[in-house]
Amino acid sequence: MSEYKFIKWFEDLRKTDVPLVGGKGANLGEMTNAGIPVPPGFCVTAEAYKYFVENVKLEDGTVLQDWIMSVIAETNVDDSKQLQENTAKIRQKIIELPMLPEIAKEIEDAYKRLSERFNKDAVYVAVRSSATAEDLPEASFAGQQETYLDVYGVDDVIDKVKKCWASLWTARATFYRAKQGFDHSKVYLSAVVQKMVNSETSGVMFTANPVTNDRSEIMINAAWGLGEAVVSGSVSPDEYIVEKGTWKIKEKYIAKKEVMVVRNPETGKGTVYVKVADHLGPEYVEKQVLTEEQIVEVAKIGAKIEEHYGWPQDIEWAYDKDDGKLYIVQSRPITTLKEEVKTEEAEMTEEMNVLLKGLGASPGVGAGKVVVIFEADEIDKVKEGDVLVTTMTNPDMVPAMKRASAIVTDEGGRTCHAAIVSRELGIPAVVGTKEATKVLKDGMLVTVDGTRGVVYEGIVKSLVKKEEEEKAAGQVVVAGAPLMTATEVKVNVSMPEVAERAAATGADGVGLLRAEHMILGIGAHPIKFIREGKEEELVEKLVEGIRTVVEAFYPRRVWYRTLDAPTNEFRELPGGEEEPEERNPMLGWRGIRRGLDQPELLKAEFKAIKRLVDEGYDNIGVMLPLVSHVEQLRKAKEIALEVGLVPHKDVEFGVMIETPASALIIEDLCKEGIDFVSFGTNDLTQYTLAIDRDNERVFKLYDETHPAVLKLIENVIKVAKKYGVETSICGQAGSDPKMARKLVRMGIDSLSANPDAVELIRKVVAREEQRMMLEAARKALKE
Repeated sequence: MSEYKFIKWFEDLRKTDVPLVGGKGANLGEMTNAGIPVPPGFCVTAEAYKYFVENVKLEDGTVLQDWIMSVIAETNVDDSKQLQENTAKIRQKIIELPMLPEIAKEIEDAYKRLSERFNKDAVYVAVRSSATAEDLPEASFAGQQETYLDVYGVDDVIDKVKKCWASLWTARATFYRAKQGFDHSKVYLSAVVQKMVNSETSGVMFTANPVTNDRSEIMINAAWGLGEAVVSGSVSPDEYIVEKGTWKIKEKYIAKKEVMVVRNPETGKGTVYVKVADHLGPEYVEKQVLTEEQIVEVAKIGAKIEEHYGWPQDIEWAYDKDDGKLYIVQSRPITTLKEEVKTEEAEMTEEMNVLLKGLGASPGVGAGKVVVIFEADEIDKVKEGDVLVTTMTNPDMVPAMKRASAIVTDEGGRTCHAAIVSRELGIPAVVGTKEATKVLKDGMLVTVDGTRGVVYEGIVKSLVKKEEEEKAAGQVVVAGAPLMTATEVKVNVSMPEVAERAAATGADGVGLLRAEHMILGIGAHPIKFIREGKEEELVEKLVEGIRTVVEAFYPRRVWYRTLDAPTNEFRELPGGEEEPEERNPMLGWRGIRRGLDQPELLKAEFKAIKRLVDEGYDNIGVMLPLVSHVEQLRKAKEIALEVGLVPHKDVEFGVMIETPASALIIEDLCKEGIDFVSFGTNDLTQYTLAIDRDNERVFKLYDETHPAVLKLIENVIKVAKKYGVETSICGQAGSDPKMARKLVRMGIDSLSANPDAVELIRKVVAREEQRMMLEAARKALKE
C-alpha cells in the first residue's frame, strides 16, 4: 500500500495525522489500529487536493490555485451577494474540471481494493469531507463540510471527492477564514472514503451516563435502520443502562419507534425515511431493538474505546445486516461531565453572619469586595472579582457584570434584567433585597449565595471552598449528547458572549435570542446612529452578534426577537434625551409598537438577518414582541420584504404571545400566516394578573401557573396545532419544572430555558413524556 502518493489507508493513520487527513480520518485510523471494529476505508489526502489545484489549468493556461486566489482577492467578504456568487463560481469550477489522471488512478485502485475485501466489484461507501490547515482546528468548519452516503462505483466516488473539495469554498467557510485571519492558500481538505454499514440496527452510546454523570454506567440508544434517525433525533430510541465491569443491564426503556432510515430502494443510492410498521412489520414498532447479548457487546466495546482514549466517549455504532457484525462509525470525547451537585442546606456556623436576604436569582456562590454603583458611568469602579451592588442593573452595566464575582440588587424579581443576565453569565446573584445599597458599603467583604438568596458577612470559607470544588469537578467545554425528548428543550440567550456556554448545555436550539444588548451596547441611541448616517455600523454590529450565536448552534435553530427595550433603558444612552417620560414603561412604547413607529430601526434588524441568510445561515427565525394586532404582523412582513427578506422562505416568522390580546386572537394570527409562536410568560403573567413583575412588594402574587394564564396558554396551543403552527415558551416559566410538566401535557412543541436550567428541564420533560406513555399504555390495557 506504500506505493500510493495520494491515498492513506486507515491502517496507516494515527491520531497525529490530522494535518494530512483531517480529524475524521486521523481518528478512524487511530481506532482501527487500536483493534476497534471500524468499517475499513481510506483517505484521499489533503496533499491530493493541493496537487489538484496547483496542477490543473484553465483554458487560458491559468493554474487553478492562482485563479481561485485571484477570485478571493477580488471578493469583499462583507458583500454577501458578491461572496455568494464568487464562492459558487469556485465550487462549480472545481466540480466541472476533470480529475487529474494520476489522482483518479489511485482512487480507482484503492476503491477496487476496498471492494475486493468483500469479494465484490464495487461496494457502497460513505464519502466525507475532513478539513485541515495550519493552526486551523477542524471544529471551525462544523456544519460546513459535505457528507455523501451510499456512494456506489468509482465514477461516483471521484465525483463526490471533488464535491467534498469544493465544499472548502462555501460562502460560510470562506467568510469564517477571512474574519479569523487564516491564509486561504494554506487551507486544504481530505476526503474520507469508508465502507458503508448497511445497518440493521444502530445508535449512539455514552460511556458515562450523560444525565446523572455517573461514570460507572454506560447509556445505549438504539433504533432500527441507519443511525441517521437517532443522531438527528427523528426517532425516539430504546435506551439501555449497563453497569461497567459487571455488565449488568440496570435499566431498559423500550420506545415506540415509528420511523427508520434505509437506503433508497428506488435509486439504490442515498437514504430515505420509511415507516417501521411498513418496512419491518407492525410488531417492530415497540419491539426491543437489541438482544441482551448485543447490549452487553456494545457496552464492552464502548468501555474498550474509553480505556484507549482515557476519557468517556460519545460513540456511534451499527450492526451490519450483511455480516451481522458490530461496527464503530465514530467516537468523540464527552467533555461535559461534572459531579452531581447536592442541594442540601448550608450549615450555619459562627462564621456565617447573615447581612441580607432576597430572591436567589442565579445559583452559585461568589465572594469579594463590595462596590456600590447607581449609574452606568460608574462601572469602571467594578474590578475583576468584586461584588457589584446596585439598585437595579441595566444593559449598560453588562461589562461590569462580567467582571463581578456576584451581583446584589435592591429591586427586581427572578425575571428582571439582573437575574436573566447573571444566569446566562453564570454569575451568582441575589435580587429584591430592598436595602442592599444601604446595608452594604464600599470595601466590605461579603459572600453571596445566589442559590438561597442570602448575603453573608465576610468570606465564608466553607461555602467558597465548596463552590471551587464543584466548579473544578465539572467544567463545561463542549456538549455531550443530551437525553432524547420528543419535546425540544432550547435555551435563552441574552448576549452573544454567552453563545458557547449556552451551546455547551446541549440545548436543541435557541428559543429566544434577545436584541437589546447588541443594540443598546453600541454606545449611543440606535436612532441617533441611523440619523447620523451610521446605519451600516449598526447593521454590522447586529450581524456580528447574531452570527456568533447562529454559528455556535448551527444547524440548530435560533429564534431572534426584534428589539424590545422600554423607553427608560433608551433614555440613559447618548442621544436618548428625546425619549418620552412614561409613567409605566413596561406598558408603553416598546416591542413591535416602537418597531413600526420607527421602521428605520426594524429595517436595520431585518437587513442584518438578510445578510446572514445570504451568507448561508438557514437556521434563523424572526420573532416579533408584544404583538396585539394582526395588522402589526402584516406591516412587519411588509418591512421585511422591503429589504429583500422573505418571511416563511428565507426565515421562519413568528410572534411572541405576551399579551392577553395576542392569546385571544391567535386564530386570526395563524390565518395571517406565522410559523411559530412563543409564550413570553413574564409579560403574559404580569398583564393578565395586573402585577409589575419587577416590584418585589407584589412579587408574591406573581404566578405563571395562575388558572387564567394557563387557560390562555392551553387555548393557544390547541389552536396553533389546528393550523400547524409550532408552539414554544421562552419566559422564566420555561425554566420551572412544575410549569414544564404542565406544558408537556398540553402538547407544547418546545421549551426554552435559561442556560443553568436546561439539563434539569430536559430531565423533567423526559420523565413526564415517559409518564404519559405509561399512562396511555395502562389505559389501553384496561380497554
